[in-house]
Amino acid sequence: MLSIELETLKIHIADPKLASLELRVRVQRALRQLILNGVLAPGCRLPATRTLSQSLSVSRDTVEMAYVQLQLDGYICRREGSGSFVSDKLGAGLLGTRKRHGSLPAALRPKAAQPAALSGRGADILANGGVSDQQVVKAFATGLPETRTFPVETWERLQRQASKDCRSSVLLHGDPQGAEPLRQAIADYLNLERGARVTADQVLVLTSTRQALFLCAQVLADANQPILMEDPGYFGARKAFEMAQLKIVPVPVDEKGLRTDRLRADRSGANTIYVTPSHQYPTGATLALERRLELTAWAAERQGWIIEDDYDSQFHYEGLPTACVQGLDTFQRTIYLGTFSKSLYPGLRMGYMVLPHELVKPMTYARSILDGHTPQIAQLTLARFMDAGHFGAHVRSMRKIYAVRREAMAHAVQRHLSGIVTAHLPPGGLQMPCLLAEGWSEQDTIRQAARAGIQLPGLSRLYARPPAAAGWLLGFAALTPHEIDTATRRLAKAIAQPFAA
Repeated sequence: MLSIELETLKIHIADPKLASLELRVRVQRALRQLILNGVLAPGCRLPATRTLSQSLSVSRDTVEMAYVQLQLDGYICRREGSGSFVSDKLGAGLLGTRKRHGSLPAALRPKAAQPAALSGRGADILANGGVSDQQVVKAFATGLPETRTFPVETWERLQRQASKDCRSSVLLHGDPQGAEPLRQAIADYLNLERGARVTADQVLVLTSTRQALFLCAQVLADANQPILMEDPGYFGARKAFEMAQLKIVPVPVDEKGLRTDRLRADRSGANTIYVTPSHQYPTGATLALERRLELTAWAAERQGWIIEDDYDSQFHYEGLPTACVQGLDTFQRTIYLGTFSKSLYPGLRMGYMVLPHELVKPMTYARSILDGHTPQIAQLTLARFMDAGHFGAHVRSMRKIYAVRREAMAHAVQRHLSGIVTAHLPPGGLQMPCLLAEGWSEQDTIRQAARAGIQLPGLSRLYARPPAAAGWLLGFAALTPHEIDTATRRLAKAIAQPFAA
């Protein structure tokens, strides 16, 4: 074995990533890597166990056990009286590698960047990027609820009860449609609080709204078909539809929500539309009643589908919340999406769809292929949490807290950012749209805020067509009034400083 190869072997054995392994395993893996890298070519003679053990300062037994394993795995062959050799059966591939790179250690060879062999869909996903979820509370990330006041003790007690009562059955695969107790609890809640018309057999329990959108994109439309979407609209929905290679056709919104006149004028051939009627994302507009009825009539005429995302309708601060479109839809063309990520906590990973009867089976089949089912113990715990009244109590408590924080956000913007942005007080939800005054750059302010550790979600990226409104969407739910004021003051200071590109 050449000295350079011996030194490379020592480097591999000393790799910190292998520190937890037995020495014989480290020696075996290091030799294997030299063979795979082509440093030790097929037919190459290996040192005798005594010689190599002395060179590595390890016992002969250690090297012997490494050689035995390499022989069992087919990397080397051992001939009595002749020695140990790299197996010739490894073929010309390793010889070619040897010829191209010579005897340089793998760690020292230049590595040419090779593009990943992706499908057309995969290449589009890579080019367009994913969706980034905020994993820590940071001003002013959107979609984050207050989790510090969540009744953890109550939840844990109910989880223990569910585990005890159901025993080993919760350890098995669950119903792809969802646990019946939770589906019934969801149906009861929606009928009472959202004016829906739902039975438990129409509910499909999922991990998230994004999963629901993915299922809709896969089941309701083929690649390259058009789908209608509010403009501006939810970034995650756009990503889900793009991943399914659908053609997104934007429909503008105004202060009354989706422009149904523009919807009826659409000639794209689309028969499915994604909307957020109760609290339009991101403008905060509520879809007027007459437009809701026009929307359901449009779906009936087209024999199409309405995907109604009711993502944070529990949190309404002015007057009574408007009933969901699903409850108004006498034609049964509405697919209702809900989530517990904002009403409870994001780590729960629990959402649901309410489906017209004819879609229950295909959507459940599609879900069974995608990921099987949602963990049963979490479903049964949530069902008990809802049945015992804890869910309703928690939502009412959070609604009061968020109302105070919404006011604190508006006052902080007025106090510290007057002349830079204008806040639009939303009637509900967990974030506040703010429009930048003329002369201010959205991208520059976002970069300046990032220097101060503040996340400013921009508004313009939520628009599919110009003109896009420049501004921010400030999440306030996860921050106390004091934290809101402090962060806003810090933001104002960061923006006031000249930005160095």
